[in-house]
Amino acid sequence: MSSTSRTTPIHGGAVAAILKLLDSQKLMTLAVNRADGRPQAATLGYLNDGLNLYFVTGRDSEKLKNLTADPRVGVAVRGVGEEGEAVGVSIDGRAEEVTDGDEVKRVNDLIIKRAPEVSPWAPGGDAVAVVKVVPEEIEAVAVIDGRSRAQTFSIGDADDLVKGLSYEPSAVARLF
Repeated sequence: MSSTSRTTPIHGGAVAAILKLLDSQKLMTLAVNRADGRPQAATLGYLNDGLNLYFVTGRDSEKLKNLTADPRVGVAVRGVGEEGEAVGVSIDGRAEEVTDGDEVKRVNDLIIKRAPEVSPWAPGGDAVAVVKVVPEEIEAVAVIDGRSRAQTFSIGDADDLVKGLSYEPSAVARLF
């Protein structure tokens, strides 16, 4: 996605619809840039904290090497929704390794809270890295009148967008 006149600032209703989708899914497709310019795409598990996404990768992985060299990423999440609900999102953002121990612990605590059946990522070891994807643009897709409709939103501060926001979207179809 590129910034065009079709890109509008995101608003509370769109954030709520996107959060509902992100909260309901567990897998994303992550695309990164290889050093030679070819794309690398992988499907992996994620945890969202608001609009920010977290995942774990091996410290010796090509993915982490590529993200370190070029932090620009694309993410796609597909879900199933009712008429007028967000059914997919494409996110353009930046990836950054989480090195703060308190943030890693907070992310692990979120995993335990949301999915107690899943063991923590145990990212304290040297073998893995926790990576955070911070969105810059989000394209949300909804089904309205039997057709897919997309709207691209620019993102300011992803953390500020979700403060005090209800996660129950109403009349999501009006977003498109």
